[in-house]
Parts: sequence; C-alpha cells; structure tokens
Amino acid sequence: MRASHVTLYRYSIPFTEPVTVKGVRLLQREGIIIGLTSRESSRVAYGEIAPLPGLHRELFQSAEAQLIEVLAKHNFAASGIMQEQLYPSVRTGLEMAMINLETADKGGRSAFSPLSGSAKQVPLNALLFGDTAKIIERAELLFNVGYRTFKLKITAGKTDDALRSLEALHRTFGRQIELRLDANQSLMMDEALDFARSAPAGSIEYIEEPLQDAELIGEFHAKTGLYSALDETLWQKPEMLSHIPVAALKALILKPNRLGGISVALHFARYAQENRLKAVFSSAFESGVSLSFYTMLAASLSTEPAACGLDTFRYLEYDLLESPFGTENGVLDAEALYLGGQKVNEHLLKRTSLWTL
Repeated sequence: MRASHVTLYRYSIPFTEPVTVKGVRLLQREGIIIGLTSRESSRVAYGEIAPLPGLHRELFQSAEAQLIEVLAKHNFAASGIMQEQLYPSVRTGLEMAMINLETADKGGRSAFSPLSGSAKQVPLNALLFGDTAKIIERAELLFNVGYRTFKLKITAGKTDDALRSLEALHRTFGRQIELRLDANQSLMMDEALDFARSAPAGSIEYIEEPLQDAELIGEFHAKTGLYSALDETLWQKPEMLSHIPVAALKALILKPNRLGGISVALHFARYAQENRLKAVFSSAFESGVSLSFYTMLAASLSTEPAACGLDTFRYLEYDLLESPFGTENGVLDAEALYLGGQKVNEHLLKRTSLWTL
C-alpha cells in the first residue's frame, strides 16, 4: 500500500425516522471514515467503518479502539495484521480504503477484478413497509419512476398482514415486478408453510431467511417450491452453506461490513456465481462512501447484476459525499457513483486523529 498518512474522522447522521434493528431503536447513524493519502499522487482514498447496533457484535468504541491498534503498527498493510481476527466492520473499512487507493493510483477500475465481465448499471431493490395502503402507494410511486424489484418484511405472528400486502401487490402489478420477502429467521416451519401455501402462485421470487432453523430450508423448498436466500446464516453459521441444498436457494445476501470484509464478500459472490445464485449486495445503513463501493463491486461481478439492497440512502437525512449517493429511477450508474464516492465533504466530518506511515 502506497499511503503516506492516514486521517480518521467520525460522523453522526440522523435517520429520517427511527430505525429498529433486532429490537434496538436507532435515531442516528454513527461511523468512522478513514482517509488514506497517496504517496504518489497526494489523492485521498476513503473507507468506512460503521458497526450497526443490533446487527454487529462489536460496538463503535470497540471498533475504533481496534482500528487505532492496527494503525499503531504503521505499515499495517504489509504486517500481516489484515490476516488477523479483525472485527468485520474494521476489516471492511480498511480493505475498502486500500482498494480505493490502489484504484486511484492506477487511474480507474483496475483494482476491481471482474469475475465475468462488468455492468454499467446496477438495479435497486426498494423496501416496502407500513400498512397495505401505504405499501401500495409507495410501490406505485417507485414503479412509475423505474423500480422493478421490491422487498417486503414478514414477522412471526403477523404473517396475515404480509399476506394481505402480498396479495394487493400481486393484483396491482402481477409479474411486472419481482417481489422478495424477508422473514429475518423469525418463522417456525408450520407458520412458514401456512404462509407459503396461502401466497398467490408465482408472486414471490424468494424469501430471505424464512426459518428460525436454516437447516430446514431444503425441507421448506421441497414442501412449497419456494426459494430461499441466505443472509444472517452466512455470518452466523457459514458452514451451513454446504449443508443446504443449492436447489433450494435463489440468492446470497452480501453485507460486507457484517460478513467480515470485502474479501469475504467476494468469496461468497464467487460461490453464488459458480452455483448460479444471485449475489445481492446489501448495506447496513452506511453512507455513500460504502454504497458507491458496493455498487461498483456488484457491477464488476456480472454483466447483469441482481437488484441490490442499497436503497437505504433514503433513510439518512444527508450523505457525506459532495454529490449525495442515490438515484431517482431505481438504477445506479456504477462508474459515476463510484467516482463520486471518493469525493467526501469533510465539513460534515469531525477529524479525530492523523497518523504518519
């Protein structure tokens, strides 16, 4: 790595409305931005370290302390510390910054290693929430501007609510949209089967983590014909991937900052490609620094990337970039957004330390 020094910043961005993650109610998104200054060009490449309460085991303070420990080793990129047991959020931010620095020094996309061609655009998956009337209203609005993939949450004990919304969406859009469901490992087998058997035929692309016990996903598919996607299982019990029948799966949901870093996410992306599964990059309410990077990752892996869960920018009151990350038509311009993702508005950050390498 060819960096002369590292600058650390903190940020705190209010959510547009309270967000609840695994029972934890959040009013703002906090994180760390790491800036690497190139020896050759004096360009600054950024990465983001942002553990999310309720999702990550590591706390913000723990991640910050580990990052400082890493930086104290000075030549950390060559010291072997990146092979040590770093927190997922810390490894993600460091890898992101180093890849961005390499790309900046080489003047383009050369640091990204496409698996099989690349795409210029990445479609988005929009999250729908609220009562059925609100869900249909939001879906129609987003459909009219270009969104074609939507996601609906299912909660144990409230599957009737999800079923009503699912039926209304199917009546309104039919097969014009792809609808994904997410149960967040909340359902017992009987409830999942009852829901699946009541759903309109052909209305569901897949269900993310339908069951409390992922080991039963093969049985769920055999009894319903519905496909599943793995999210939490990939970091909770990654060994389960070799036990669940691939034929029962449709996608892997890839949250790099929870999986364990960019390299780990790419490992799962390769597995998805080799097994003809969708690699769906998703965020943990990170800023445009991460979202732009994930967009380019998705674009570099396929000529037709799956619709990604990067629509979370809508839940932050503002972005950290000079040109805020986003789209109005449900499709992301990968190259433009990636370049914009390295133009950070430092006035929105609080500098905490400077390290010479």
